[in-house]
Amino acid sequence: MARVKRAVNAHKKRRETLERAAGYRGQRSRLYRKAKEQVSHSLMYSYRDRRARKGDFRRLWIQRINAAARAHGMTYNRFIQGLRLAGVEVDRKILADLAVNDNAAFVTLVEVAKANVPTPSAPANAEKASA
Repeated sequence: MARVKRAVNAHKKRRETLERAAGYRGQRSRLYRKAKEQVSHSLMYSYRDRRARKGDFRRLWIQRINAAARAHGMTYNRFIQGLRLAGVEVDRKILADLAVNDNAAFVTLVEVAKANVPTPSAPANAEKASA
């Protein structure tokens, strides 16, 4: 069986890893072993954070909607409940965009939500306590 020399493959693999590590600080961009570890971690972080980004944006949208709703006399919870009962199917991304960029449209949605939120009734325990 013929002898297989792996120098070309090994050099290519190392060069690709070092190219991926370009821009890292210190030894992590120059030494193969350090670069390999950092590239591996970087790939794990990017995979994890691509998924985490979705939740981060949802939290940001909710904060923006809550702030805008409170400025118009409603809480986020009551606002979303009112929209749901009114049959308005606008997602949080669009609501947050309206809250930031189109205040008039957001005020209209707040009015729709206020009209559809059930009024808080007397607690059931109050009747039992008075009897």
